[in-house]
Amino acid sequence: MGKHVPEAATERQEVPAKGLLTAKGVKVRDQKEIGALTSRGFGTVEKKVLLLAPYEVLYLIGRGLLEVKDSKRKKIPFEELLQRYESVNSNAWSQYLVYRDLRSRGYVAREGYGEGVDFRVYERGEYSKDAAKYLVVSVQESKPVGVSDLVNAVRQSQRSKKELVLAVMNRRGEIVYYSIGQLTMQ
Repeated sequence: MGKHVPEAATERQEVPAKGLLTAKGVKVRDQKEIGALTSRGFGTVEKKVLLLAPYEVLYLIGRGLLEVKDSKRKKIPFEELLQRYESVNSNAWSQYLVYRDLRSRGYVAREGYGEGVDFRVYERGEYSKDAAKYLVVSVQESKPVGVSDLVNAVRQSQRSKKELVLAVMNRRGEIVYYSIGQLTMQ
């Protein structure tokens, strides 16, 4: 599958936020930019600095809402960041595609918790008002998933009282969502 680099939004309503690539990830330091991004469900604030997850960085760059530079103040393009992320996480591309798809559907997706859960997803319009409603596990059509991994994700969703959703990405990058529930046999 070829990787399509997203085009920046043609009508930008704002100047892109400025991010700095560090060993811990991309950090945003400007307080106004931090406020604008966190209010829309992006990043985690640590000591007055916003730390963005790799899929958030790729999404924001693709939308023209973020510009990332290295320590030498050289702008880093989408493709280079993607390569860096893939060298650390082989699922970086598929996580980004699922994240982008969820955002395009109006959901706020935050980092998942626990092993194998990629995202916590909030119902439309409910971010910062209510807890996440869904846990999302991303899988690729061509990569096998262990049954024990799915069982663990189901248990985790049951413990947290959230609906488990399997995001299956096919070879063309299209994503289909499946709700997963507990199977009981009597």
